[in-house]
Amino acid sequence: MTRPELVIFDCDGVLVDSETVSNVVLAENLTRHGLPMTPDRCMDLFVGGTMASVGDTARGMGADLPAGWIDDVYAEIYAALRVGVDVVAGIPDLLDRLDSAAIPYAVGSNGSDDKMEITLGQTGLKPRFGDAIFSAHTLGTAKPDPGLYLAAAAHFSVDPARAVVVEDSANGATAAARAGMRCLGYAPDGDGAALAATGAEVFEKMIHVPRLLGLD
Repeated sequence: MTRPELVIFDCDGVLVDSETVSNVVLAENLTRHGLPMTPDRCMDLFVGGTMASVGDTARGMGADLPAGWIDDVYAEIYAALRVGVDVVAGIPDLLDRLDSAAIPYAVGSNGSDDKMEITLGQTGLKPRFGDAIFSAHTLGTAKPDPGLYLAAAAHFSVDPARAVVVEDSANGATAAARAGMRCLGYAPDGDGAALAATGAEVFEKMIHVPRLLGLD
């Protein structure tokens, strides 16, 4: 298998285990606003989307969300994330392998720069990515649009066909497909049907990625 010239990682749920914390807060918030919700249901409905799309969907389901809700819920989520998040198992070793192979890497996330400053910052991952951190909030384009991933490829002057994306959501995997990029779909709990439906190659542990990239 030909090695890629760039690996692009989603952030939440791929680099850092922040989805659980965020969706606990989101479920509590939506329940307070008239839409009874569990964290698992939030994961099913909203993972991979933007907070604006979450708000639109929640309102359509009956939530009474006030003006300024996005800022309010982000403040709640950020406060919870500051308490601490874990790095996804295997990520530091995987980045070391990419460094050894001289393969650059980037982050492409629908989350905000502020959120990534908290999650990547406190885990020590942020310096490893340098200025190759791309947020939908900054670029004005969100997955499943391919713009985030195309911007990362352009940053490194890499042909999109020579880049690989590591994703955990169908939205993100769809963005990779639309960008013409190979996608590895991270499904740690073993249910990767939604990822596979987009054409992503499903895997369960980060230790499998070097083999999938042709590094082993």
